[in-house]
Amino acid sequence: MKKLLYLLLLSIGSLPIQAQPKKLQSFINGYVAKHQFDGTILIQENGKVSYHKSYGLVNREFALPATNDTRYKICSITKSFTAVLILQLYDAGKIDLNAKMKTYLPNYKGEAGDKVSIHQLLNHTSGMSNTDTIKSFENAIKYGVSFYQKPYTTDQLLDNFASYPLVNNPGEKFDYNNGDYIILGKILEGIYKKPYEEILNERLLKPLGMANSGMLSQAKLVKRLANTYMMRKDVGHLVPDLPVYMENWYAAGGMYSTTADLLKFWNAVYDLKLISKRALDLMLTPGLGEYGYSVWISDSKGKNNKYKRMERFGSIMGANDIVVRYLNKDLTIIILSNTNLTDLGDFAYSIGKEIF
Repeated sequence: MKKLLYLLLLSIGSLPIQAQPKKLQSFINGYVAKHQFDGTILIQENGKVSYHKSYGLVNREFALPATNDTRYKICSITKSFTAVLILQLYDAGKIDLNAKMKTYLPNYKGEAGDKVSIHQLLNHTSGMSNTDTIKSFENAIKYGVSFYQKPYTTDQLLDNFASYPLVNNPGEKFDYNNGDYIILGKILEGIYKKPYEEILNERLLKPLGMANSGMLSQAKLVKRLANTYMMRKDVGHLVPDLPVYMENWYAAGGMYSTTADLLKFWNAVYDLKLISKRALDLMLTPGLGEYGYSVWISDSKGKNNKYKRMERFGSIMGANDIVVRYLNKDLTIIILSNTNLTDLGDFAYSIGKEIF
């Protein structure tokens, strides 16, 4: 009876997993060992979870192991939630993607207000000066992590850091810029007359049952949240991430989640439960830099088109994440990690090659 009860409790909240070939299990275990991976891996094939396993530690000070319920900082995967919220307004006829941002942010202070469209914010062709000036770990250690190390309101983020002058003509150049999605977050707040976090919860997290996801804040204690660690070459080992206010990443990178919750989100997107087919097609149309709305689209042409895939990376110091969906193969790979030791792009692509 005790064993039966234990197995029942163990199964609660877990995902049903179909049998996975031993060859793939062996490959993943070998890659994990060779590349010092810590985190959680989830693979879905043809609508069924075929692999869901965690490795390593989520807290090195207390040697706490990662589990499939571990919550991770998902960094710029947050942008896809913001993009879907904007596309929901597009579907409802409440936002024009070709309209200039000042249409929805009349008090915007920057010169881009009447020059940059919603479409150009979504695909990072706004032409605005980039909010992020730290280009390497070495610079971050020496000079700090830009404005992320002081507390700001979202209005202050908009006015002080997402209202920089134009450095390129809008639409001419791809430049990955968190400021674009800070602006989109404020546009959402302006239309809904609610804080971004409330919109996120009401429109996406609660309807999808994503109980293990939310916005990070210095004022919150998030249970089962993985600590994050980055390799410092100057000292030769992992150290805790530099102190930052995660809420300053806001609608561009301020969320936490689990692999299972992220699968719920992406399945709902592709099953057209959140946005229309027309909106999804816009999201997945590669523009400059092979970037659509919040995601990269790779191998979209030529002989490799059968492996066409959507890619969404996230990275803030030791927090590193990737979601890859092979669009012509119905394969989704989600990897969440709490160190910068492993190249998650290479890991995900290697898993895809192994499966195919």
